[in-house]
Order: sequence, then structure tokens, then C-alpha cells
Amino acid sequence: MIDADRLPRALKPFASGQYRLLVGALAASLLSAGAWLVAAVWQVVELGGSPIDLSFVAVGSSLGLVLAVLIGGVVADRVPQRRILIVVEIVRGIAFAVAAVLAGTGVIEVWHIAALSFVFGLADGFFYPAYSAWLPAILPAEQLLAANGVEGVLRPAVMQAAGPAVASALIAIQAPWLAFAVVAVLQGVAVVVLALMRTTAVRRDLEGLDTHPVRQAFIDLRDGFSYLLKTRWLFATLVFSIVLVFLIMGPIEVLLPFAVKDQTGGGAGAFALALAAFGLGGAVGSLAVASRPLPRRYLTLMILAWGVGCVPLAIIGFTSWLWVMVIALFIVGVLFDGAQVVWGTLLQRRVPPSMLGRVSSLDFFVSLALMPISMAVAGPVGEAIGLAPAFLIAGLVPPVLAIVTLAVAKLGADELAHPLDSAPPDPTIVTGAEAAAGFQAPADEPHPPVEDR
Repeated sequence: MIDADRLPRALKPFASGQYRLLVGALAASLLSAGAWLVAAVWQVVELGGSPIDLSFVAVGSSLGLVLAVLIGGVVADRVPQRRILIVVEIVRGIAFAVAAVLAGTGVIEVWHIAALSFVFGLADGFFYPAYSAWLPAILPAEQLLAANGVEGVLRPAVMQAAGPAVASALIAIQAPWLAFAVVAVLQGVAVVVLALMRTTAVRRDLEGLDTHPVRQAFIDLRDGFSYLLKTRWLFATLVFSIVLVFLIMGPIEVLLPFAVKDQTGGGAGAFALALAAFGLGGAVGSLAVASRPLPRRYLTLMILAWGVGCVPLAIIGFTSWLWVMVIALFIVGVLFDGAQVVWGTLLQRRVPPSMLGRVSSLDFFVSLALMPISMAVAGPVGEAIGLAPAFLIAGLVPPVLAIVTLAVAKLGADELAHPLDSAPPDPTIVTGAEAAAGFQAPADEPHPPVEDR
């Protein structure tokens, strides 16, 4: 038994055995996803693909995510999240295995990669809401910032650094098919680890819901949208996010590989290094935030970090030096992922637990709604105006957008009115041993109202 009181703030969640298993499964899954990022891109390149072809592949993933994430949130608020994650990892493992067979036999085409990316997007649409809704059922509220910081370290360090590095090495040894095969095995590891965990109860009273499941799903979605529209801090942040994603995701996902290839002369290794820099920066930023108390001005610092964090992107389109790209992406990673840790904790602390899955899914849906369009237009725009102007727009517009969002939505006043460092515990939140034992809040104990708390 690990004593949480003797651990540093950022490591306190590891006192929970359930959390340690969850982190192990998450790490295996993220490593697979990171390896896919490089292996899929270089499979397209080996097939003679263009930026437009890569846009086609990237759109498949983001489109699948957007289509699935809303129903994924509804399911996460009704079905034990452990079961959802196990199914998701099985589906992803099968998809990786299919990619390995197609590539290994030499019959793979760009449309195959796009179709598999679509499947991965669908899987992610169920994964993210389930994970976000499950975490507060495993850990106490005061450890959520640290847990989100751990995820913030794992996601860039494993998915954006270790995964691409592993894929790059496997591609150098053989070909992309070997990377696909290895990550299929890693998905099997994630399934085994999740199977060792205990199922926790859904933190919602479902006994009074006797409506037809299909109709109830639409009612659940309506309630989630109603909460989003009535909650100013949530609505303003998501409006900011949807524009931000449109501006930057296309250049990062579609144009960056060609900037590395055409401007620096680098190959798969150089691209993996650029992603690794972004990942390392994200790990540093996440760890720094997780090691400190939640900032008092959490909304202001979060929005500014996202906006100002885009500025280094403006440099990428103008440099022929790989090390400059690496430094720029490192800075972007520090600010972006540090802010993301605050955002994940904010949702888990201020959103009623009975609808956290739906709100998490709406977060992904609304903020990523324009991602397919961003990726679809990035290739043609990059070819029409050049890489340099495209990255310049992605770097300089977001800071202005951040300042406007803070001023118009008056988020400074909201964060002062809702301090999270001294917020009383919510009596309907079930965590720790109670959740592991399957405890649910009593039906006669009202859930928090659907309004800004």
C-alpha cells in the first residue's frame, strides 16, 4: 500500500492501485496511437501521396471522432466506463492488425489508410468521454489536477514522442507494416490491463429512466447541449476552441510533415523528432501544472496559454533549420498541454458528475467540429499560398482571438466568483473505495442543478 501523503503532489494519484492499472493501459494505448501517426504518414509518402492525400487520411480520423463522440458521451453516462474502454481497445487492435496485413502484403492504398483512420476516430469518440467520466470515480477531487497532469505528461511523451520514435525505428528496420503489427500487440496489452481493473458504478441515477433507449439518448443529448448553452465559461471556451482548432490543426497535422521534408530535407526520423519536441514540451508543461495548486486565475491563464502558445508556429514556415522547428514546437507543447491539464480538471470539478460524460463529449465535438474542414483545406491552401503564409496565420491570429474571448465573455469575473481551490466537496460525487465497491448516490439525493455552479 502506497501512502499518498508521502508522495509529491504530482504523484499522489499513484497511491491508488486502480489508477496505476489505468495509467498502464493508457500508456500502451497512447504508444500505439503515436506510432500510427508516423507509420500512416510515411505509408502515404511511400505510396507517392501528396498533401491532398494526407488531408484525405487526416479527415478520416477527425470525421470519425466528430460522428461518434456525441453518442460516446451518452454511453459514458449510462454504461460502466471500464467496459467501454475494453471494447474500444479491442477494436483498435483489430484495425492495427488489418493495416499490418494490408501493408505487409503490398496491397495497401491511400483509401485503406483513410478508412482505418476513420475507425480510429470512431474509437476515440467513445474513449475520451469514458475516460474523462471514469477518472473522478477512481480518485478524490483534490487529486484530479495531478491525474490530469500525469495524462498530460503521458500523452505528449508517449503518443507524440515515444510512439513516433518507435515507429520511425521500425520503419527504418523494415517498413510501415512492422510498426502496424507492433502497435496491434500493444493494444492487446491495454486490453489485458483494463481487464484486471474493477468496474465502478455509473455516477447517475438510472432507475427513473423508463423511456425508450433511443429517445432517452436524444433527451440526454438535449440536456447536455442545454447545460453547455447556459454555462457561460463553458460556452465561451468552446467557441474559442472551435476557431482555434480550425486555424491550427490543418497546418500541424497536414502541412508539418511537408515543411520538415521540403524545407529541411528531413525524412521520417526528422518528422518524428519534430513531434517528439512537441511531446517533450507538453510533458514539461503538464508536469509543471500538476506540481502546483490549481491557479486562482485558471480561466485567464488557460485561454492565454492556448492563444500565445500558437505564436511559435509562425516561425515554422520560414525556417530551413530543423532545430528551429524543434524549439518552436517545444514551446507550443509546454503552453498547450499545461493549459489542457487545467481544462480537464475544470470540467471534472465544475460539471455535475451525472452528465460529465456528455459534457466531455460535447467538449470534443464542439471544439473539433471544424477539424475535418481544417484538415481538408490545409493541403489545398498550403499548395495555393505556400507553407509560410499558412503557418503565419496559424501563429498570429490565435493570440488576438484569446484576448477577445476573455474580454467579451468576462471570464475573469467568472473565475473569481467560482474559486476551485476552496470549493466544498459535492455530496453526489462518488470516488475512491465507494466507487470501486459499486456505490451510487441515493436517488433521493438531488444531483447538482443544470446550471453554472
